[in-house]
Amino acid sequence: MKIAVLGASGRAGSEIIKELSARGHEVVAVARHPEKIAALSGVTALEGDAQQPEAVAPLVAGCDAVVSALTFDVTADKVLAIMHQSGVSRLLVTGGAASLKDENDVRLIDGPDFPPIWRGGAQMGIDFFYALKEDAPSIAPGVDWVFFSPAFNIFEGPRLGKFRLGKEHLIKDADGESKISFADYAIAMVDEVENHAHSRERFTIGY
Repeated sequence: MKIAVLGASGRAGSEIIKELSARGHEVVAVARHPEKIAALSGVTALEGDAQQPEAVAPLVAGCDAVVSALTFDVTADKVLAIMHQSGVSRLLVTGGAASLKDENDVRLIDGPDFPPIWRGGAQMGIDFFYALKEDAPSIAPGVDWVFFSPAFNIFEGPRLGKFRLGKEHLIKDADGESKISFADYAIAMVDEVENHAHSRERFTIGY
């Protein structure tokens, strides 16, 4: 497949393009600083700022899917505009965990232990998720999106290839921790690219 990755030089984006390349896909890797994108087989690094949809849309046109690994200062309306203008119909978003629910069906961001310093960025991720659900039909009709929330703690660690998937609730391990490495997150993201198991919904991951 031919897959575009926005935010390809970031921690999530770099692992996703590495996984796509290893599986033999053609990758259009877009970042504001393309020189930071690793030289990998099948990967074409291009300069683009997703805050300017009219400039990025031509870069991803003709791809089978777009993976957004952008930070949430790039809002959903900008990413959806890229989809609409490019004509690409599949969008996979590297999401956030704050809107996931705990065992009491309380969103993490609403819980007493949620770190206040993270609240602003977390709310931007929540706004992005809700905007996909509410605004996609009007901004980018026909776009088939998925919002892939990581575990509460996503870190630079080994590629284990073993994890669990869920939908709306935070996944915790036997020690009560919710965590996943960027490398294992990338495996599940590329699995979703290939298998298209989710449509217009969110799913999540954890050990």
